Amino acid sequence: MTHDLVTSLRPLLTAEASAEAYASGAEPGDLEQAVWLRLLERLESEGPPSDPHRWLRSAVRTEARRTRRRVRNERPYGTEPAGVAEDAHEPERLALTAARHRALRDAVRRLPGRCPRLMEALLSPKDLTYREIAGELGISQGSLGPERSRCLGCLRRLLTPEVAAG
Repeated sequence: MTHDLVTSLRPLLTAEASAEAYASGAEPGDLEQAVWLRLLERLESEGPPSDPHRWLRSAVRTEARRTRRRVRNERPYGTEPAGVAEDAHEPERLALTAARHRALRDAVRRLPGRCPRLMEALLSPKDLTYREIAGELGISQGSLGPERSRCLGCLRRLLTPEVAAG
């Protein structure tokens, strides 16, 4: 049973990992290996997924998101300029960063139409995919890009006077 499942999923996993790897900054083989490991762990604890193809697509996207976060947050030793790492957690810098985030969230709430919901979804720490955002907002995935551009334009116009005054 397990061998048949692995054999049937191999071509789909190869295709999905290749498609997601470029955007996540990972090698397709690394994504494949991580998903195979997740599948083996799942088989051991819960048994086979009820819809293996759907589970596999979801697992690849999840691993790609994890890789994106890891790539974004990891830094090789010795690449930080002197003093930057120590300054990052100073109270003043933390307060200024929190104030910028509050100002951005306030501006997002003042946007027209469905822009506030769209921008909140894009700013979400969950790192949602376009498919997930479109499903959450009840709009087509194809209209998400143009809608995002329109909302960013509104946000830019809204923030320009505030940035100039600051």
